[in-house]
Amino acid sequence: MKHILPDLSFKYNALEPYIDEKTMEIHHTKHHQGYITKYVNALEGKEELLSIDVENVLKNIENVPEKTRQAVINNGGGYYNHRLFWEILTPEKTKMSNKLELAINETFGSLDKFKEEFFVAAATRFGSGWAWLLVDKAGKLLVTSTANQDTPFDKGTPIFALDVWEHAYYLNYQNRRPDYINNFWNVVNWNKVSENFEKAL
Repeated sequence: MKHILPDLSFKYNALEPYIDEKTMEIHHTKHHQGYITKYVNALEGKEELLSIDVENVLKNIENVPEKTRQAVINNGGGYYNHRLFWEILTPEKTKMSNKLELAINETFGSLDKFKEEFFVAAATRFGSGWAWLLVDKAGKLLVTSTANQDTPFDKGTPIFALDVWEHAYYLNYQNRRPDYINNFWNVVNWNKVSENFEKAL
């Protein structure tokens, strides 16, 4: 299969003022493209792995030769994580499905309580990383975070993610990560998150 930078479903300036145009352009064309390029380079000559989607390679990381495994975790993670991230962003107003809303209320008590728990996961992730909403192996919702470009497949199926690397927000927010996290809710594509939830079940 071809490993190419996915197109965004919106223009770079479409998420302003919450995520600025320059950040989106650099984040997509430089950072995400860089991870994809380095992922392909790490697996050079290993056509059986390059023929598989990055998600499945990461889920079966033990099949990657040990000498290139960390490079695949780092760059394959950056490849996969950003792909999910772009899909759950939108400038449009969206609404989560009744099924997802019910699951959030049952797990966290309310949407506001979910947002509070997610905020803590994102804000307290030391250094670079990601905050996640997963469907765990029992079919329940779970909030967690990972360092660097690590993926959370050991805990469940990601349906929602927030990039808290500084490159995701620093041009606009500088060191104000909490402001970035709070503004993120204005550009969430709940239609896509609801779709991801259904698939994960």
